[in-house]
Amino acid sequence: MSASFATPPKPPYYAVIFSSLRTDQGDDAYGEAAARMVELAAQQPGYLGVESTRGADGFGITVSYWIDEASILGWKRNLEHTAIRERGRKEWYQQFELRVAKVERAYGWSRSDAPRSPVHE
Repeated sequence: MSASFATPPKPPYYAVIFSSLRTDQGDDAYGEAAARMVELAAQQPGYLGVESTRGADGFGITVSYWIDEASILGWKRNLEHTAIRERGRKEWYQQFELRVAKVERAYGWSRSDAPRSPVHE
């Protein structure tokens, strides 16, 4: 997955923070499944964007952004997402934590001279 910043709207909105530690079983289609989850999430009502990173030690964080809690629940109930979650528990993850947070304030800065979206504070 390429590194890029999500561009959610002015707060409030919600963040689902998924921290995980991979098993050492190898990729075993993990990359394809992760890409599919991003593709599928983007089709869900209320989806705003995603940011994700994983270190060489297998620890990763993915933050997806949603307009409201109902949208998050809809994503959780998606059948394909449910199947991939179960496979993750069985094969890909040693441990994971999921946190849901309401974003009340957001701001940013960029060294780039390129025009960028308005900063929300």
